[in-house]
Amino acid sequence: MIRVSKPHEIVERALELSTADGCVVIADEESSANLRWAGNALTTNGVTRGRTLTVIATVDGAQGTASGVVSRSAVTADDLEPLVRAAEAAARGAGPAEDAQPLIGGVPASPDFADAPAETGSDVFAEFAPALGDAFARARSGGRELYGFAHHQLTSTYLGTSTGLRLRHDQPNGTLELNAKSPDRTRSTWAGRSTRDFKDVDPAELDAELAQRLRWAERRIELPAGRYETLLPPTAVADLLVYQLWSSTARDAAEGRTVFSKPGGGTRIGETLSELPLSLRSDPHAPGLESAPFVIAHASGDGASVFDNGLPLTSTDWIRDGRLEHLTTTRHTAGLTGLPVAPAIDNLLLEGGGERSLEEMVAATTGRGLLLTCMWYIREVDPATLLLTGLTRDGVYLVEDGEVVGEVNNFRFNESPVDLLSRATEAGRTEKTLPREWGDWFTRAAMPALRIPDFNMSSVSAGV
Repeated sequence: MIRVSKPHEIVERALELSTADGCVVIADEESSANLRWAGNALTTNGVTRGRTLTVIATVDGAQGTASGVVSRSAVTADDLEPLVRAAEAAARGAGPAEDAQPLIGGVPASPDFADAPAETGSDVFAEFAPALGDAFARARSGGRELYGFAHHQLTSTYLGTSTGLRLRHDQPNGTLELNAKSPDRTRSTWAGRSTRDFKDVDPAELDAELAQRLRWAERRIELPAGRYETLLPPTAVADLLVYQLWSSTARDAAEGRTVFSKPGGGTRIGETLSELPLSLRSDPHAPGLESAPFVIAHASGDGASVFDNGLPLTSTDWIRDGRLEHLTTTRHTAGLTGLPVAPAIDNLLLEGGGERSLEEMVAATTGRGLLLTCMWYIREVDPATLLLTGLTRDGVYLVEDGEVVGEVNNFRFNESPVDLLSRATEAGRTEKTLPREWGDWFTRAAMPALRIPDFNMSSVSAGV
């Protein structure tokens, strides 16, 4: 038995064992650290380690190329051959893969492919934890309770193929969610941050933000459902536009199934979606939001193909100056639709040229409007318009003549992010943000606040 334990050795050995016509092996080495707290005191902390190995076998046949994908965790040397054989059996038992393409080759190897995986641990919180303790003390003296968690994960991905690719990417991913409550639990508000290393998050700043919102909530105002001028903070904008990105696959649009389908056939690429100079893009090299610079696909789906593994990624404009430029397109769907290849990238940025902060946008509000904290329970109602429904959460505030005058009840909303972009009258300053609803799956986002003149609060909600 050949003993292998290092990730790159496991990839090499799996490729050696393969008897398929083509093979892709992805080794994900994960480590994570977390802190949790409740009532102004730490409750738990922990560190974990894990490994997942994915083998993608391709088999050529008279009718086309079939693929088989098998993933398993905690893989050891003894598990390798059965895993490879299982992937090959899955490929031989499957029909031709619709998305079959030649495996990617000719990409220069990562110079650190044979290096040990990067790891995180409790030391990632060395500066953050004491600052959090100080925030607990301030919260106690201010009569509020802090709840929440901090999580940091570091994934080293090793990708090897039978066509000679040897690629490596280290992805740090940190999230902080902080909830402040009044002692009687009648008032609650939330703030979240995305971070690579916890060196750019300040618990004192977050606590001060939450304390102000709890003070706003001391006055309660009941409002009916209706359309209100509404300021959507960056986190809410991110939740809406991440869902829009997930819904923007080229094939579905070309086949007439989405909001990006053109009546009569084709797609809406080239159409103006916003009169504001809004640009929505993904860039694997965006500072502070860096993501994998090549395709890592553990399975095929509407917007991804296992045959594209290792395909280099570059900055992609989904919307430029208000105009729809690209839809998510694999090599396979590019051939079907005639659109350029534009694979999914694991970050999202919206820029509109605005300079105002959210606070400055509040101060510039004339008349009456609403300020949201965040959204949750977002679900799709109609894919043809991308109509979404969801609930507001942890604080909706009434703004009158540039000042927050109190907290109002929560609402259910019904809106399409595509339609919101067409109606937005102002975009603020773009800043890193954490989508609250999708923060378990998508964390690398930078968004401005948006001013919507007639946001549809379709009904009153009793939710907190």
